Amino acid sequence: MSSNFPPNFEQKLGFDVIRQILNDYCLSTLGRIWVMKMAFSADAAEIHTALLQTSEMKAILQFEEKFPSQDYYDMIPELLRIRIPGTYMEAEQLSELKLSVSTISELLSFIADRSEKFPALYALACDSGEHATGYSPLATSSMLRSIVAQVDRILDDKSEVRDSASQELNRIRKDKASLQSSVEHKIIQSFKVARQNGWIPEDAEVTIRNGRLVIPMISTHKRKIQGFVHDESATGHTVYIEPAEIFETNNEIRELDYAERREIVRILIEFAKTVRPEIDMLIHAYHFLGKIDFVRAKARFAISVNATNPIHHPRSPHDPEQHSFFWHKAIHPLLFLSHQKQKKEIMPLDIALNPGQRILIISGPNAGGKSVCLKTVGLVQYMFQCGLLPPVKEDSEFCIFHKIFIDIGDEQSIDNDLSTYSSKLINLKYFIENIDAYSLFLIDEMGTGTDPSLGGAIAEATLEALNDKRAMGVVTTHYSNLKLLAASEQGIVNGAMLYDLKKLKPLFQLKIGKPGSSFALEIAHEIGFPGDVLAKAKLKTGKSQLDFDRELQNLEVEKQEITQKNTELQVADDFLAELIHKYEKLNADLESKKKEIIEKARHEARQLLDNSNKIIEKTIKDIRESQAEKARTKEIRVELSEIKEKLLQEPKSEIQHATGNVQSVKPGNPPPAVIKPGLVGSEAKPHRFQSYFDDLHTKLTNFSLTLDLRGNRVDEALSILQRYIDDAILCSVSEVQILHGKGNGVLRQVTRDYLRSQKEVKSVRDAPLEGGGAGITVVSFRM
Repeated sequence: MSSNFPPNFEQKLGFDVIRQILNDYCLSTLGRIWVMKMAFSADAAEIHTALLQTSEMKAILQFEEKFPSQDYYDMIPELLRIRIPGTYMEAEQLSELKLSVSTISELLSFIADRSEKFPALYALACDSGEHATGYSPLATSSMLRSIVAQVDRILDDKSEVRDSASQELNRIRKDKASLQSSVEHKIIQSFKVARQNGWIPEDAEVTIRNGRLVIPMISTHKRKIQGFVHDESATGHTVYIEPAEIFETNNEIRELDYAERREIVRILIEFAKTVRPEIDMLIHAYHFLGKIDFVRAKARFAISVNATNPIHHPRSPHDPEQHSFFWHKAIHPLLFLSHQKQKKEIMPLDIALNPGQRILIISGPNAGGKSVCLKTVGLVQYMFQCGLLPPVKEDSEFCIFHKIFIDIGDEQSIDNDLSTYSSKLINLKYFIENIDAYSLFLIDEMGTGTDPSLGGAIAEATLEALNDKRAMGVVTTHYSNLKLLAASEQGIVNGAMLYDLKKLKPLFQLKIGKPGSSFALEIAHEIGFPGDVLAKAKLKTGKSQLDFDRELQNLEVEKQEITQKNTELQVADDFLAELIHKYEKLNADLESKKKEIIEKARHEARQLLDNSNKIIEKTIKDIRESQAEKARTKEIRVELSEIKEKLLQEPKSEIQHATGNVQSVKPGNPPPAVIKPGLVGSEAKPHRFQSYFDDLHTKLTNFSLTLDLRGNRVDEALSILQRYIDDAILCSVSEVQILHGKGNGVLRQVTRDYLRSQKEVKSVRDAPLEGGGAGITVVSFRM
């Protein structure tokens, strides 16, 4: 049985705020019921199913169109009420039944049509249909559509019962309309007479009182028209009279009103009787609607905080030492949403716990992020075990705990006469008595609230006891003895919240492996604390301790900077090597293209000369026919042959010049022709090559070896991918990476299907596990 401590656990971590956000995202009371019922679970299968459903719904909201998202009415109370024979729904509720049943039908069809893409949601649809009623989702959808059709035969678009709902209703309404027309005609005539005689107030019109048409008359003239007074004005100046001649007709209309209502009730009772055998099926369908609404709300929240479906595995009940987790770029979701509104960045958290480092002791300056780090661990883990996608990178790994214990904030109580430290001791006592190897504990500012030496000793002994129980936990502290405990106690490790001493500000980064300093004196100096007081404090503290803390922190910050510089240098080195390879490939391609251009020019020249020969042959023929001398004809042939050989040599010279192979100018030789805008033929070719080189240079300069497709719809992603692969081939890149994420695999499948269809692509494979695994596709090209 899973349990968490303390009783106000969710309020302590802020999960109650997340629950309210989900509640607001829901479209119906049905979904809000599921939000209220959402609870922490240690069942691996249950968590896996919930996460997969939410992940699939997230993909639907991001990449699919026409997902039904309206008319999520809860009709279960009405359905339960009409179980009793003789009961019925009013027209308004019947209209809501039609709309919501239509929505359920559309949802079932939508999911059934995409069963292979969204298997978890399809299983949910089957559970609400097949397991409950014996019908598949599509069959259930068909039954629901038949109910919609029945309601359509009864109600019109205004949610009123149609005249055609029954023959009797049609007759009643026709009779009623005829009588109403007669009444209107008669009262208008009476009104005209009264107006002509000045018996009615100025600007008065025929009106209605007690459901009857009446004439407003000045009270002094009320006896001028025989009839019945239904009302009078507040001043008594005006009375409202129903003429006697229409009284009986109005009574007949009233009788028809009663008859109309009885017929409508009969029609509604008949419908209820028809639908009554399907009530159980309908109730299951509405449970499905509520669950879909709930999953949709979770997916919307996941999108808002960039949550993903990470790697997760159950904790082995037989070997708890196999238990571990690693989170990459985890964020506190509520802090992220708050910073997002303020357009501020949030520093993500990388953290790992495993049998070798079960307990993490985080130290560092106040306001440096220790408590936020602690709450992030608790909230994100709790979200995960409540079936919410956690805000981490997809390559993060989660495990399952049976219990989570937290000691965060001040729990002093005036009623129980408890101090802050007393309440903390009570919490620690509860931890020691109830924590086991399947527990996670989080303790903020451990040991504070009493004498440092005694508080530190109790805190140290408590951590040793919790470590002996093989539990996992995160603790924040300023106590040096707890920092030293990690050096002697196996399973406990230090962590530091980094602080930039040069800029005197926290970096909000967790570094596991080294303890952190509180930087109390530096922070006091930064806020303007009296200098003479700080000087005395330094003497009392001891220079060795201050230097140790300062140098330890400086070394860690400098190490980070060196690591960053090494990464940048490696990237630059790889990019330079890639550019050299591209240049060599480009040079080889240009040599090949130059030969093609020369050969093409020669071919065009030969074609031109062949065409010229035909003209010459015709000329010779004309000469021959004109009785010209044979000697002259031969002479003309020789001249033409010489011209042909000369022209064949000229294209080669011009092409060499156009492709950049400019020959040196020797004395006596004319300089090469000047290239000018507007030239055509072979003289224009240098311009075309320059444009090609400029475009290629721009692409090479701006080309990235990684393409991020996450967050795009499938059609948008495919268009971006096509352009990117074209550029990669043009730039002669040997290998690129496509970042599409894991998710439900839709974007990954589309990406790989397209890549495999390209003949220039040599291979498609997953990135190494440490480099992103199945969330990244590595593409190699044929060189």
